[in-house]
Amino acid sequence: MTKPDILCIGSVLWDVIGRAPAVMRLGSDVPGRITRLPGGVALNIAMTLRRFGLSVGLLSAVGKDAEGAELVAACARMGLITDHLYLSEDLPTDRYMAIEGANGLISAIADAHSLEAAGEKILRPLADGSLGSPEAPFAGAMALDGNLTEALLAGIAASPLFARADLRVAPASPGKAERLLPLLRHSRATLYVNLEEAGLLAKESFADAPTAAAGLLARGAARVLVTDGGRESAEGRAGAGVIAARPREVLVTRVTGAGDTFMAAHVVADLAGLPREAALARALEVAADYVSGEIGS
Repeated sequence: MTKPDILCIGSVLWDVIGRAPAVMRLGSDVPGRITRLPGGVALNIAMTLRRFGLSVGLLSAVGKDAEGAELVAACARMGLITDHLYLSEDLPTDRYMAIEGANGLISAIADAHSLEAAGEKILRPLADGSLGSPEAPFAGAMALDGNLTEALLAGIAASPLFARADLRVAPASPGKAERLLPLLRHSRATLYVNLEEAGLLAKESFADAPTAAAGLLARGAARVLVTDGGRESAEGRAGAGVIAARPREVLVTRVTGAGDTFMAAHVVADLAGLPREAALARALEVAADYVSGEIGS
């Protein structure tokens, strides 16, 4: 069995996305396109990592239903390692639904209840010797997403199974940002958040990404990356300060998955040893390509 370069832990589900070329508001009823694609924060990150040549393992919960079988098969076709997924007899495969207009994301609902219900069962391969054990924990990068419950994330923060991991953490959505609080001061964690999520974590409103990055460092974070759409993004490290860069202007054709793509591209650049300025610039470039539709979903 192939040992992955990186593990992606969290939501693996179906994205149902409705996109319209019109500016939309509450109550809009317009023509557009509806697509169903493999998605979820962990899977979006995994797909981008795989495109850059990394071997990627998935830890998540998928139902033993027709949608689940189809999803696992789609992941395998993309070259992702699905051997360690928790396949549930009684939980359905999770789903995410979003509406996007010319003015960006209008609304979204994430149904990740099966992942939440499965809880620590998805982590069994890290303890049973498949990927690691308490005596010999997995040593490498792990991407975690905020669709995991706060209790599970708190357990991860203290668990010996993660003692040697390079943790890369994303909240999944502003509504789940506060779930990351147990990992805010973790010495091996890098947090990837947008400006709103940074404010929720810090319980303070920030004017821009560099200020938000500095604010999270002041609250004990070891390393953070803060994005703000088309405005400046920032990377901050404890003891090394904050750097910032602005993404290039592009025509926005999609937004769902952009933050996950940014995170994955930064992880790849970082693991390749690029200097922090180059890694941030590379991540912004890949995210801009994604938002403009220049790279595939």
